Amino acid sequence: MMGGLWATWIDRPLTEPEEARLLDLLPPERRRRLLRLPRRTQRREPLCAYRLLALALERACGWSALPPMAYTSLGKPYFPDFPQVSFSISHTEGAVLVGLSGQPIGVDIERLRPMAPELLKRFGADTPETFFQSWVRREARAKRTGTPVELGRESGLAHGEQLWYPEAVPGCAACAAFTEPLRRQVELVPAKTLLT
Repeated sequence: MMGGLWATWIDRPLTEPEEARLLDLLPPERRRRLLRLPRRTQRREPLCAYRLLALALERACGWSALPPMAYTSLGKPYFPDFPQVSFSISHTEGAVLVGLSGQPIGVDIERLRPMAPELLKRFGADTPETFFQSWVRREARAKRTGTPVELGRESGLAHGEQLWYPEAVPGCAACAAFTEPLRRQVELVPAKTLLT
């Protein structure tokens, strides 16, 4: 399986019918978890992330629905019935990124935002952009291996590990960590495609 990345941006709240339709697509455990969030506005990006994952799986694998998911002891999601398909999802305010591969993959996306100078200095970053580039790299690498993010000194790349910083959504930093060849093009999916 040739891996790939899919991204979307969401610039408006979900309507109640859209939210209900997206909730119906989720595995029961994820649905229960999202419904426990205190504010409906907190559901938008996670709902769109799982819808984008379903669309990516449809386009890449021909699947018509999300298969059952399970989680490793550290919380990394996977498809127990399809161990040959690895996925990673990430969302930030207004944006979602999904990665698929035949080998473990990790993706992360973060909206660029101002940061206090003390915080930048603490993390050895000159600008918010350099901080978020470092952050998404660490998150993507941790998601690929299914281990916690390390905030200290970063280790070198594992054997065969590659990183790619796609410019997926304006105003966001993004990174993909992978070992299998990855199509170096992000398929941008308009939100209206996800919501219809």
